[in-house]
This record gives sequence, C-alpha cells and structure tokens, in this order.
Amino acid sequence: MTSPFDGLRFAFGTLTVLPVGVTRWDREAARGGMLSAPVAGLVVGGCAAGLGLLLLYLGASPLLAAVASAAVPAALTRGLHLDGLADTADGLGSGRPAEDALRIMKQSDIGPFGVLTLVLVLLAQVAALTQLYDSSWTRGALAAVVSAVAARLALTLAARDGVPAARPEGLGAAVAGVVPVRGAVLTAVLVTLAAAVAGGWFGPYDGGVGAVIGAVDPGPLLEPYDAVRTALAVLGALVAAEVLLRHCTRRFGGITGDVFGGLAETAATVTLLLLCLGR
Repeated sequence: MTSPFDGLRFAFGTLTVLPVGVTRWDREAARGGMLSAPVAGLVVGGCAAGLGLLLLYLGASPLLAAVASAAVPAALTRGLHLDGLADTADGLGSGRPAEDALRIMKQSDIGPFGVLTLVLVLLAQVAALTQLYDSSWTRGALAAVVSAVAARLALTLAARDGVPAARPEGLGAAVAGVVPVRGAVLTAVLVTLAAAVAGGWFGPYDGGVGAVIGAVDPGPLLEPYDAVRTALAVLGALVAAEVLLRHCTRRFGGITGDVFGGLAETAATVTLLLLCLGR
C-alpha cells in the first residue's frame, strides 16, 4: 500500500539533497512525490529566507542577503536545477533535431547558451531579491519562500497526464504523466491561494526585525493588494513555465530531468521579478 510519506520521501529525495531515505521509486510513489513537490519547495524556500534574514539581522547588506538566499536553493539541489536550465538552453539554442539536441543536453560540459542563461538568471534572481530585501525584510523573505514553492509547483504541472517523456530513462521518464490533470490543477489552486494569504499577511510590513516579529500578529484583515500581487506572481510563473514546457515538448518530443530543472528555475525567476513590479 502507498503511504503519504512515500510521496514526501520521493519529493525530497529527488528535488533536494536532504537525507530522507527514499525506498520506493515506482510510479505511485512518483505521483505522490510530484503532488508533494511544493512542500519540498516550502522547506527549501524557508531555508533560503532564514539565511537571508539571519545575515540582515547580523548587519549584512540586502545584496549579501540576496546572494545567500539565491545560493541556498542551489546548494540544496546540488545545483541540478541550474545545470538542467543550462543544458536545456544549450539544447534549445543548438537548433539541432531532437535526437542531436538531447545528446547535447546529456554532455557534461556547458555551452555558450547555457553559460549566458545561467549568468542572466542568477543576476535577475539576486537583483530581484536585493530590491525586495531593501524594501522590507518580510517581503524579501516571503519572495524567497514563494519563488521556491512556485518552482516546484511548476514541476507538479509538468508531470501531469498527457506530457510525454523524451527518453525512456532518467527522471523525466520516471515522472512523466504520473499526476492526474485534476490533481495538478487542484494543487496549483491550493498553492496559489496559500501564496495569496501569505502575501496579504506579510507583504504590507516595512522595516527590519521588528516587522518580522510584528508580522506574526498583523490584525484581522489581510492586505488585498499584496495578496493579489503574490497570487499573480505565482500564476505568471506557471504561465512562463508552461510556455517553456510546451516548447521543449515540441522540440525534444517530451520532458527530461534537464527540462524539469529549466522549468523550476524559470518559474522561480519569474516569480521574483513579478514580485518586484510596482514596488
């Protein structure tokens, strides 16, 4: 019988470096794992926000806190999502047929398209987090958490029924099509609503450690503007990830582990950029 913990172990075992002791790799466990992917994102984002807030409390600049917050997800995934982003960029940028593009993506080296994409994406993430931390400690921390959750939510949607695998082996083959469409949509709705509540709760607070502590009891009403902004940021990230997913599916014939990494980093970056708008 499938236990809910099998899915959580699968999610943390494939999407983080945390030692969770994955014991099942069948498709039922993969289904639970992909539905639980946002939970893994919550833990990763919480660690990223925690380190950023700690550095700010110790007197570091918003820029240094932003660099640390961007580095934590990379460390907790051994850089696999960034590597997948670079490989996907090389495969798409090669202009080769699907078989040759997949071969390029599988090589251990990174080409010019991959390097350029990595540089621009990391710069965008750090710049966005710097602006948000400078605006408010709570907004920066919230953005670090929401972007990490949105990144893993994009993977839940990418693993839905009807999306094929490009190869017969690897992570893409293990999770392709395992999530029912209804389950993927329901997960997306719940995560977006949770993000909206978090945005309305923490978004209005300005300042430093006092705002972080005060945000525990913000009063009976949430701030609608920040709630809507956060929800739209998540939805915008999912749209961007869906566009990339469809393009990769057409170009490569399906998804791969590298494409999953590219989707996660795309969703995280778009979330951060949208949260900056209007500040």
